[in-house]
Amino acid sequence: MKAVIFDLDGVIVSTDELQYRAWKHMADREGIPFNWEINNRLRGISRRDSLEIILENSSKTYDEQQKMELITFKNDYYVKLLDGLTQDNILPNVMELLKKLKSDGVKIAVGSGSKNAKKILDKTGLSNVFDAIVDGTEIKHSKPDPEVFLLAAAKLHEKPENCIVVEDAKAGIQAAKMANMIAVGVSDARNSELADYKVDDILEVVDIVRELS
Repeated sequence: MKAVIFDLDGVIVSTDELQYRAWKHMADREGIPFNWEINNRLRGISRRDSLEIILENSSKTYDEQQKMELITFKNDYYVKLLDGLTQDNILPNVMELLKKLKSDGVKIAVGSGSKNAKKILDKTGLSNVFDAIVDGTEIKHSKPDPEVFLLAAAKLHEKPENCIVVEDAKAGIQAAKMANMIAVGVSDARNSELADYKVDDILEVVDIVRELS
């Protein structure tokens, strides 16, 4: 294994609370029921697909223009919330993991479907830590499509089969396997049958890389 590609939200940085608050802000305005159970269904998928899940509980029908307005309304609020991010939002043991991988000569990248990924990395002081960054502004297809991970591997100049993906969402695990990469599941992704490895502590990724190298 030559490289590790990380999803961002829920793997490197915790923005779950902010995502929840932004979608709930939109849903409350529209009178649509929304809770954490619904929010958990939105992990790893695009804004548009997330909106469609939320609208399942709406008594109102929305046309395409109205849907785009809802997405914009949610994202504008979310971006404002991101201004409050700091290094404290980096998840436990992440910095130690990244240091160990770099010490071992392993390339590291972010492969995120979020169009706000670069702002998140900037606010948490991680912008210059990774060898490559791919976000939602660079891809046409969201996970479970493998595009984001394949582009990250290309930026790292590594073959997909030499890359490990660390994901917290089932859609991300599926994308990793479709890209012919080793998939490591953390958080909710530990429930994915497709995950090659499932870890409780992200530091275990170091052992996996060394085992496979």
